[in-house]
Amino acid sequence: MQKNVLLVVLLLIASATFAQSKFPENQLSINGFRNPSIGLEYQRNQFSIHAGYYPTNFESGVTTEFLKAGITYWFLPVDEKEIPSSFYGGLSYLRGTTRVYKDENALGVEAGFRWYVWKGLNFRIGVIALTAEGKDLKINPTPSISYSFKF
Repeated sequence: MQKNVLLVVLLLIASATFAQSKFPENQLSINGFRNPSIGLEYQRNQFSIHAGYYPTNFESGVTTEFLKAGITYWFLPVDEKEIPSSFYGGLSYLRGTTRVYKDENALGVEAGFRWYVWKGLNFRIGVIALTAEGKDLKINPTPSISYSFKF
């Protein structure tokens, strides 16, 4: 078990060292769907911060809304584009604005992949695990479309 953990840590360090040079130094994204939220995201190298409006459906036909802010770590770039496609993991604070989450605090943990289709146009597919005090853990897909500007 310890050998496996050590191997994973070494791979993450090697990935971070290699990837550091592949990600843009500064990037601003306008996110048009719910991953990470409908809002803005600023990325510097492998880390980004985001804030915006987050709608989701825990049950079919019923939308629950949140305000959302958090951080994301980008890793394992997979292509040679100007802005590389890559995997991500993130942590977010959510504040419910509707339904049973109204005025409630929640925590979201996300993982997924961002694919750059053309220039700054990108799609994301991921999954979020959302937890709040006194509520069941919710796991939902998190698709997205965004446009990113490198500067």
